[in-house]
Amino acid sequence: MNKQTKYQLLTAGISGFLFALGLGISGMTLPQKIIGFLDVSSANWDPSLLFVMIGALAIHAPVSLWMKKKSHPLLDQQMHLPTKTKIDSSIVIGAVLFGLGWGIAGFCPGPALVSMTQFSKASSFIFVAAMVLGIVAHHYFQKSKEKQKNSQAS
Repeated sequence: MNKQTKYQLLTAGISGFLFALGLGISGMTLPQKIIGFLDVSSANWDPSLLFVMIGALAIHAPVSLWMKKKSHPLLDQQMHLPTKTKIDSSIVIGAVLFGLGWGIAGFCPGPALVSMTQFSKASSFIFVAAMVLGIVAHHYFQKSKEKQKNSQAS
């Protein structure tokens, strides 16, 4: 493993740790906090997630603008930006499924993984198991779709 790869892994590990720490400190691993935010019609509406989002944007926006001026990131040779820019059915369906899962369970992937470290919430393990099952199902669905497309082309 070369020096650059080690720095990339270290940076990813530190970033993940800071993200997990932020989720834990802010309470974003608590499904009732997320559901409390999503239930805007309730008298007990909890706006704390809004402040977490504002804080994240306050950090991300200037860093993003600064990075756009760079030719490459600090620990890599090139920027790895999305190449797909068109909104299609896959994006819309994925967003809907994400939103439904978030609204029903009060979890999204990051907080669910962090919540698993507490070993006290069976719901986080169930959510992550369902998430992994969905990822595997999507992988096989995409492979089947590509195989079908290739067989029709030949």
